[in-house]
Amino acid sequence: MSAALLALGLLPQVAQACATCGCTLSTDAATGYSAASGWRINVDYTFIDQNQLRHGSSKATPAQVVDQPSDPSLGGGEIEKGTVNRYINVAATYRFNPDWGVTLVLPYVLRNHETYGTQLQPYTPAESAPGQASSAHVAGIGDAKLLASYQGFLPTHNLGVQVGVKLPTGHYGGQTEDGNLVGHPVKFRNGPGLGQSLDTSLQAGTGSTDLIAGAYYYQPVSQNFDAFVSGQFQAAIKEKLDRPGADYRPGNLASVSFGLRYEAHANWVPQVQINWFHKMADQGFLADVPDTEGTVAYLSPGISGSLTSNVQLYAFVQVPVYSHLQGYQLFPGWTGTIGLSMKL
Repeated sequence: MSAALLALGLLPQVAQACATCGCTLSTDAATGYSAASGWRINVDYTFIDQNQLRHGSSKATPAQVVDQPSDPSLGGGEIEKGTVNRYINVAATYRFNPDWGVTLVLPYVLRNHETYGTQLQPYTPAESAPGQASSAHVAGIGDAKLLASYQGFLPTHNLGVQVGVKLPTGHYGGQTEDGNLVGHPVKFRNGPGLGQSLDTSLQAGTGSTDLIAGAYYYQPVSQNFDAFVSGQFQAAIKEKLDRPGADYRPGNLASVSFGLRYEAHANWVPQVQINWFHKMADQGFLADVPDTEGTVAYLSPGISGSLTSNVQLYAFVQVPVYSHLQGYQLFPGWTGTIGLSMKL
């Protein structure tokens, strides 16, 4: 069982062209909380295919993006085709004793993004023809998190808090108004956008140092059921992209999860989570301000199983049950996570 609350998304909420493309699953709840001392390693993989163009709580069309833009002053809008995200997280937790623990989370980001670019009014179907799409591929280490946890408030050690930082370890950057590149951004590799920088919000890292604060509580509610609730808040406090005309600050993140685990069987545990997530808009010249804020909620059924006394496997599917997105954003129809947790 996990020792520290990695809270609602070990996966980097750092590379988002939307409010929803980071993972919101609580992996601590997936494997269960524990006060046991020593090391634990967690490795998980999440797949998120953002293939739906949405506005508010409904689907959107390319014609809406161009003719009813989120920023009318532009006279049009960017028609994004799709983004496929694959995240691999490696988390190492060490508990000094039942009260104190520390966790290092290192993500690896794989992302394929396609866009038709910004089109001016009025919209015509030829503007979103297959030959008009530009694509880019991101592959690299994302922004690491270092988290400390304390769960000594109660004799049962089932109430905990967490504080930590997100560090700018992933490549970041973008393209300034005069066409110069800042940082080390990934560029589009084909299409009309060949050689131009991929959006700053879609790079593997944000270039920011963020503070993280969270809390969790879990409690048996009957002979066979355990319940949990957890929350986390994250905000950037320092940005490497801070020059006028080349600045970027990722939006603040807030998340809450709660759920039930059915523990009648010793070796396998069906469970369900509700994951709520809100992201404020990114800020700065390099930010897509009108299209990066939103609130989403997922229903997340899953199961964990014991392969040995020290190794657990878990798998979850997240199905969106609510979304309200500012501007026009790509949104997934579902997400999937599979992970392995090992006590050393």
